[in-house]
Amino acid sequence: MLIFLAIGDAYGAGFEYARPDWVTRHNDLSGYFQHPRHLGIRPGQYTDDTQMSVAVAEALLESGRPSRLQWAQHFVQAFQRDRREGYAQRFYDFLLTVQDGQDFLDRIKPHSDKSGAAMRALPLGYLADPETVLEVTAEQARLTHDTPDGVRSAQAVALSAHYFLHKLGSKDGLAGFLNERLAGPWFDWKGPVGSAGMDSVRAALTSFHHHHSMRDLLKECVDWTGDVDTVAAVALGLAGCCGEVAQDLPQVLHRDLENGPYGRAYLEQLDGSLRQLYGG
Repeated sequence: MLIFLAIGDAYGAGFEYARPDWVTRHNDLSGYFQHPRHLGIRPGQYTDDTQMSVAVAEALLESGRPSRLQWAQHFVQAFQRDRREGYAQRFYDFLLTVQDGQDFLDRIKPHSDKSGAAMRALPLGYLADPETVLEVTAEQARLTHDTPDGVRSAQAVALSAHYFLHKLGSKDGLAGFLNERLAGPWFDWKGPVGSAGMDSVRAALTSFHHHHSMRDLLKECVDWTGDVDTVAAVALGLAGCCGEVAQDLPQVLHRDLENGPYGRAYLEQLDGSLRQLYGG
């Protein structure tokens, strides 16, 4: 899961809010691309989508039901040990000055409906049952995105991952499973993707529904234009949980994904630890 999430994030980072003509010209999966404006993010480097997902995975490995303070401590720790661009500017500036988890909780203004809670929610799919997934996902979302759509978009991501990690049905059955537990619409996205969490999640689920190939899935996620690194991270991470989606990404995207202290090998290790602890 995490390795595919990171590939989608790193590939999409070259196209986030780029001009449609740039996307059309370069979105051919031939490798990672340098974004025309965000020069601080190198080709193959993942962004906040993956870093926050790593924080969630580490919190789950420490405790199956982290407290608010534990969530906050993991968010701060992940950033402070490996500072990187890609966060929303105000949240990035906040993380630069926050001291620890308690300082995070004391100072955060958690009223966003953007995609930050949803982009980090895939690892929560490992939890034991749908009710626990909904509850724990809401708890972690409310630290930063305590709005109805901020929470609901995160829950949709985590429930979708849970469906496949626990082998509850086929790919075609996801829509029914999700809509029974969380009112949509989820699978009807059209047009450029805005910054709202519901936009990113609906686009990711729509593309996931369309394709049985990671190659085709990743290309369509980026073709939407807009906040495509989050769309690609969620959709490709979800595809990594689903045995019905062919893992046919170009090898260059695996090879050139960053592999520093918290890069490819570390993500593979985290994936293994989650599977060992939770199954799936």
